[in-house]
Amino acid sequence: MRKVLLGCLFLLIFTSVEAQKLNFNKNGLFKIAQFTDVHYVHGNPKSDTALMVIQRVLDAEKPDMVIFTGDIVTGKPVKKGWDAITKLVIDREIPFAVTLGNHDDENGTTRFELEKIITNYPYNCNYTTSGQLSGVMNNVIPVYGSDKDMQVKSLIYCFDSGAYSTINDVPGYGWITTDIIDWYKKQSFHFTKQNNFQPLPALAYFHIPLPEYRLAFNDESNKRVGVRKEDECPSDLNSGMFIAMKEMRDVMGTFVGHDHVNDYMVNYYDIALTYGRFSGWRTTYVPEINGSRIVVLKEGKREFDTWIRLLDGSIENKVTFPTGLINEKKKK
Repeated sequence: MRKVLLGCLFLLIFTSVEAQKLNFNKNGLFKIAQFTDVHYVHGNPKSDTALMVIQRVLDAEKPDMVIFTGDIVTGKPVKKGWDAITKLVIDREIPFAVTLGNHDDENGTTRFELEKIITNYPYNCNYTTSGQLSGVMNNVIPVYGSDKDMQVKSLIYCFDSGAYSTINDVPGYGWITTDIIDWYKKQSFHFTKQNNFQPLPALAYFHIPLPEYRLAFNDESNKRVGVRKEDECPSDLNSGMFIAMKEMRDVMGTFVGHDHVNDYMVNYYDIALTYGRFSGWRTTYVPEINGSRIVVLKEGKREFDTWIRLLDGSIENKVTFPTGLINEKKKK
């Protein structure tokens, strides 16, 4: 795919950037494969199955885009690890994006160094934002129409949800910070304005789940598919990302990792709070079969299909949102 200049589309923190131009296909569909928590360690035989699941999913699904949602390379040598993982998508000429997790920068390579490594790969859709916002690679990636024109039909947000708390008396994991939330709201308004003041259908990808995941799953009146086999591990504090998405009315679903044996999707106030499927193998604690979450956007519609593709080729939990996850009426 050719490179195009996208600088005219974005606000405030950058003036121009080259990225892959993404388009809906001739059938008006755009397929994304999410790989999360790969925990790849280059040269470690325990990681072989992680490489295998990526290859099998890519060959079976033939996605238009791949998104890695954190904790991807978790051992040295870091650069060789990223080379090995990204080679699987680069060789297939698939555009890809990355959001970092809490373990990616624990092996002597900083988030800023990882940003430089990742954004220099061919077919990468990320662009550098370090120095302008908290974290790295806080991006909005447009998906253009199937007619190959310059009209944006959908958006993909990538957020850095941090690693661990940066406030001394607050324990636990990181969160999407307020400056990133402010940036998101400006980007969302920009594209809404460009679309005759109608919010574009959007998805958001990051690593650490929002606190609302636990609230949503615990409320039995919320429709869900998939499983929760461990307690959610969001930040102890709520920075307000969910309410910002509700206010802007563009994000249909969020897609995270972090909690390895959760793969559920739950409808919370008409936003699909969703886990990917753990994509790693024996370098971490998961005893179950690994896989990938697939999402198919539909041009001109505020809906998407999603399912989990497993290592053995089987498919689980296929559903259309929102029609397949309409909540029961909550009793007063």
